[in-house]
Amino acid sequence: MPASQADLSSEIVDQAIQWAVRLLFNDPSDDTRQRFLAWEGADPRHKLAWQRVQSLREDFPRIPAPLALETLQTADAIRGRRQTGRRQALKVLALGGVSVLGLSTGYHYTPWQRWLAETSTGVGEQRTLTLDDGTVIVLNTDTAIDIRFDAERRDVLLRRGEILVTTGHDATRPFRVRTAFGTMRALGTRFTVRLDDALVRVGVQEGAVALHDGNAAKAVAQAGTTWDMTEASSSERPASAMSPDSWANGQLSGSNMRLADVLAELARYRHGRIDCDPSIANLTVSGAYRIDDTDRTLRFLEKALPIRVSYFTGYWVRVGRG
Repeated sequence: MPASQADLSSEIVDQAIQWAVRLLFNDPSDDTRQRFLAWEGADPRHKLAWQRVQSLREDFPRIPAPLALETLQTADAIRGRRQTGRRQALKVLALGGVSVLGLSTGYHYTPWQRWLAETSTGVGEQRTLTLDDGTVIVLNTDTAIDIRFDAERRDVLLRRGEILVTTGHDATRPFRVRTAFGTMRALGTRFTVRLDDALVRVGVQEGAVALHDGNAAKAVAQAGTTWDMTEASSSERPASAMSPDSWANGQLSGSNMRLADVLAELARYRHGRIDCDPSIANLTVSGAYRIDDTDRTLRFLEKALPIRVSYFTGYWVRVGRG
């Protein structure tokens, strides 16, 4: 491999693939195009990586778009395997190979949502946006959104993950969060929206939120309540032991939280998996735990509870009896 190709890091290849998805398979805005040009011109290696992606472009019209997307998905899956992965990913891009991975309904909940979105965060990352109307949106780990503001609307499309919204005042334009399961309209409020595989969860901290599920039925979620929405219905949930918005302060907090639930939440902020022995799943903990250093939190839990934390690899953690 020429030295110029060998110098392409997995991160640069990853960025080039993301730009390909945004520009070739989406409807890019002028701002998106300008940001791409700035990225391409910032480093000669960016231009080289983009040329590799562009080598596929003339073949894209001759194959169905999903298959072209699968090509890029294969490259990304391979890309993560260190040096060998980088060489294979570049080879995939150069040859235009198509993966055997199907794009089923699970596609809507894969990392592709981050690539298609205008704004996103990776696993363990958070980001705060202040919009032109004064609205503040905090993106949690592994989240992707699009923002659509114009003279008549203030819409946020949540493609993946979780956001905390504090709406700015604008009496002339409604503020809405749209998801695959329905739409939330803010009534002057602060609220969280979390997208899971089978539903969207809405927690209201201040004000109220009007919920319109897939059947257009309407409910109003008041401050202090949490609701689940599916395409068929909306329903209020019992009070949770876990704070729905403490993550925005870098913490996982609550009172009498099940250990299994705490571990499941911690797993959202790290790559890999955390397994919990069923025999200790119902142990309870209270307090505030850091989410920016999950290993530190696991060590703290190990000291506070009769449990043992075992690392099989950096990506596989098992929590069992101590």
